[in-house]
Amino acid sequence: MELNPYAKYLGERDLEETIRATAGAVRGLMARMPAEQVQVRAPEKRWNAREIVAHLADCELVFGFRLRQTLAEDGPVVQPFDQERWALRYGNVDAELALRMFEVAREWNLRLIEGATVEERVRGMTHPERGTMTFWTVVETMAGHDVNHLRQLERLAG
Repeated sequence: MELNPYAKYLGERDLEETIRATAGAVRGLMARMPAEQVQVRAPEKRWNAREIVAHLADCELVFGFRLRQTLAEDGPVVQPFDQERWALRYGNVDAELALRMFEVAREWNLRLIEGATVEERVRGMTHPERGTMTFWTVVETMAGHDVNHLRQLERLAG
């Protein structure tokens, strides 16, 4: 598995700017969709808009834990998770609640990222499926993950 399978979505984007803008972009895209559209699954799409936002909220918790663990421990091994199994619970998730969770967790994580020193950005951790990463690799993963899911929401919003 690749170290960061989402790096391909980044191009020349600034990582911090990308992750700073994502929550507002998601809110704007969700506002463009009528409530019934948020629930509809397009045949060629894996998840509907509500499920994508719930996934973003879940991932923000995971990313935040990994970042904090990397700063607090020497060379931790982080726990991977099966996003498809987590997504089985999204059927009863309210899109607005998921979006608010994502917004607040993202703001909290941004404070941590913006306060990280140069030395902290290169602190290492190991992902059992992806290998050795740094704090900054996780930030890069967050940004690419954001771009990927923003594109999905843009297609759903039309």
